[in-house]
Amino acid sequence: MSAETPEETMGKMLGKALYVVTTSPARGPGLREVLPAHLEYQVKLEREGKLFGAGPLFDEGGEAPVAGMIVLRAGSYDEARALADQDPFHAKGLRSYTIQKWKMNEGAMTLTIRYSDQSVIVAD
Repeated sequence: MSAETPEETMGKMLGKALYVVTTSPARGPGLREVLPAHLEYQVKLEREGKLFGAGPLFDEGGEAPVAGMIVLRAGSYDEARALADQDPFHAKGLRSYTIQKWKMNEGAMTLTIRYSDQSVIVAD
């Protein structure tokens, strides 16, 4: 039995294209006041199925966030940019951002659904 080539192995992987929006600054004038609208927008994207994940980024050993990361389900850079532009932090000019396409190949998610109390647990 012969070993697979890297191309054969990669051909079986998920290959899901997502868009990573990295935002900055993490702190600054006006951000605190707009934070509720930003969080509301993130939850809206989540409920629409457009938000894969989001949260602050920290430097090693740091306790204060230095940037933010938003991973979007979008069909193109243009679609991801349109979603990012509507974020209240970006729309009000309080944060700038970059977008990178990310091809998710490997990884796993552990999820427990308990029917008895209708709870869901996402494992670390």
